[in-house]
Amino acid sequence: MPTAAVEAPARNNLGVVAAAVAVSAWGLAGVVAKSIDMGGVAIGAYRFMLYGLIVAALMSVRRRPLTWTAMKASFAGGMALGLDVAFFFSAVKETTIANATVIGALQPVVVAVIAARWFGERIDRRDVLLGSMALAGVVIVVAGARENADSSVLGDLFAVGALFSWSAYFVFSKRAKGVISPNEYTVGAALWCGAFNIPIALAFGQSLAWPSASSWVGLLVLAFGAGLLGHSLMNWSIQQIPLWLGSTFTLLIPVVSAAAAWIALDEPLTALQIGAMALVLLALAGIVRNQGRRGNATLRPIRR
Repeated sequence: MPTAAVEAPARNNLGVVAAAVAVSAWGLAGVVAKSIDMGGVAIGAYRFMLYGLIVAALMSVRRRPLTWTAMKASFAGGMALGLDVAFFFSAVKETTIANATVIGALQPVVVAVIAARWFGERIDRRDVLLGSMALAGVVIVVAGARENADSSVLGDLFAVGALFSWSAYFVFSKRAKGVISPNEYTVGAALWCGAFNIPIALAFGQSLAWPSASSWVGLLVLAFGAGLLGHSLMNWSIQQIPLWLGSTFTLLIPVVSAAAAWIALDEPLTALQIGAMALVLLALAGIVRNQGRRGNATLRPIRR
């Protein structure tokens, strides 16, 4: 049997693990952000610039500097990520967190449509059903934490903007395959995102003053946990697995966030929410099991 045929399932399995770790890191970010006394966009500016500049410097020390080619190839992804941060921050200011999160949870639907058209990916009906179950579970988890604040059309529109920006980031990450390495893409996109969020933070009146010592601890955890670890693993992962599968794993983020807030911040969870979280986990486990059975059979050649 050809070596490539043997290695493909292994890469697929590693890609699934990397995606799961990435979204878990993103899910923990909300709890960490609670400890940082800064505005949301300001946190984004510091977080992305911090790990982008440090890793770019380390690459230069290793004589593999970030090239202008890599910066150009990561520009679209960085802008999409920057827009996602700005739109989502605006959304949670104008509408309920529940509305913003549930609208954002529709990302796998958007990405699945794009993946089918641009990358020739096909989704099995069983996976569609399981994905729908996971999405329903996320809606229940988030709805259970609904605040009393009123929603607004403007805030919901901001959430839709965040939805499409976040989806675009995944698509651009996939399209970078074969152009630059996942590491170069991650660092380049981080620098573009951080630079984009600096004027946005100022426009929202958020201070970019030097953070306090305690805030620096949180920023470093975000930068190298949710930031470098999360984005590096996901950007590598979606080069190994179908784009729609990597996107579907983002449904784990609200589950991890809710569980972490329950453990670290004593935020209550109802029995219905816990049951819904279990539903999400079981549905995603079913999707992963199906992928393991089929390997890469769900993919057709990528259209160039």
